[in-house]
Amino acid sequence: MKIPFSLNNRRQWQLIVLKVLILFIAVSIPNRNVSAFDKGNENSSIQIKSDNLVAYNEASYAEFTGNVSAVQGTTLITSDKLKIYYSKASENKGQKDTSEESIKKVVASGNVVIRSENRTAYTSMAEYTPASKVVVLSGSGSKVTSGNNYVSGEKITFYINEDRVVVERSKEKQVEAVFYSGELEKKP
Repeated sequence: MKIPFSLNNRRQWQLIVLKVLILFIAVSIPNRNVSAFDKGNENSSIQIKSDNLVAYNEASYAEFTGNVSAVQGTTLITSDKLKIYYSKASENKGQKDTSEESIKKVVASGNVVIRSENRTAYTSMAEYTPASKVVVLSGSGSKVTSGNNYVSGEKITFYINEDRVVVERSKEKQVEAVFYSGELEKKP
């Protein structure tokens, strides 16, 4: 049964959207001591493959281009380009260079797909900032799915520390959410 979004029960829909999206992001976003891609095993490696890699030490970032895939645990991110901005060793006094604190920002762009268990996000650009625990999916047609349920908008922002999600419309198209009543009761 398809349930269209209605402004009459907006508060109820906001809670449902929040629950679905938080479930999606909970698997994909770390607690303080885990990497940016998997909440699971802190010791699991991140494997990134691409056609090219260029590291810019002076600018403190590495850029993977062409058929990029990043895998950790059950989470897979694919994109055309992936940039990882990091702190220089001198900026990380007293911290390990491999810790999440050494990563300032991760930006995936171009045909971005993030898959984690039964949840998938599609967007033009995904940006994760570990310090603020904020994930931003942006671009027309940005969409997060869980089973047959989905929410879409121009910009989807996850405020991890606040357990809050904001979905914004584009100039041309409103935010859209579709939920199937049978799937709302199932836990992923």
